Amino acid sequence: MVGEFNLIEKYFVARQHPRKDVVLAAGDDCALVKAPNDVAIAISTDTLVAGTHFLVDANPAWVAHKALASNISDLVAMGATPAWVSLALTMPEVDEAWLEPFCTAFFELADYYGIQLVGGDTTKGPLSITLTVHGLVDANNALRRDGAKVGDWVFVTGNLGDSRAGLDVILNPDLCHRPHAQTLEKAHYLSTPRVLVGQALLDFATSSIDLSDGLISDIKHILHRSDVGVSIDIAKLPTSEHLELFLNDPTLAKQYALSSGEEYELCFTVPDELKENLDSRLAHCGVKVTCIGQIRSKGVFDIHYSGQPIEWEVSGYDHFK
Repeated sequence: MVGEFNLIEKYFVARQHPRKDVVLAAGDDCALVKAPNDVAIAISTDTLVAGTHFLVDANPAWVAHKALASNISDLVAMGATPAWVSLALTMPEVDEAWLEPFCTAFFELADYYGIQLVGGDTTKGPLSITLTVHGLVDANNALRRDGAKVGDWVFVTGNLGDSRAGLDVILNPDLCHRPHAQTLEKAHYLSTPRVLVGQALLDFATSSIDLSDGLISDIKHILHRSDVGVSIDIAKLPTSEHLELFLNDPTLAKQYALSSGEEYELCFTVPDELKENLDSRLAHCGVKVTCIGQIRSKGVFDIHYSGQPIEWEVSGYDHFK
């Protein structure tokens, strides 16, 4: 039987080339890392629980990607460059058939973004994954939620709504026969952190947040922290052809785009005088960006469809509802 320490040595130790800023990684009581002078360390922690964030029988490689990509997205939202990660893995029992594809996918993604695993823990219990990621960013230029100003334009990256449709497929197998069902299911697990976009927005965007709980919920964090309001045209929300064909209802597709959680796209604001420069600023990123609205005075929360009021009852994701 594989014990805890053998498990760690087999699956987690010496899987990567060490970063130069890692003095000591897994294998001691603590990891030791060093950051360059005048650079801040951005830190974020998230937990994924079986039955809440993924099904127990979900593809472990997809689960690994979702766990790490969602954490990287938090760094991206502040313009930080990913550097290190620690992993706490809780399992009911040692399952090497699950661990092998999980670890392979985890380290493939970590290596792609230059992230080194520097420590963590394994323990027995209900299946859950907790990651703490660290990134490096100029403290004076880090993207935050509290910088939006009246007149700024609101943008989002990529398409919205695919993740929610993918979750529908996961929870309701009867939907598997709809057009592009498998593509949307895959999209739910395999998001792409917008690292280059986040870095390019430093010294350019006034605020930023990643869309983990749905646009309609996440935009409110910017409004609260920046003490402003917003006007958003739902007709401008970007949706994929896959989503539109899957739902066969253009209005419903926009509702999904407004409320879908776990997208991990970026929502950010740009001053009016810089709006025309955004395309050139992001030209090297290869990511679609869409202007969906504008920041207004505090108290304004105008969500409309091409100027017409909407009567939809939609909300974002809440972990305790």
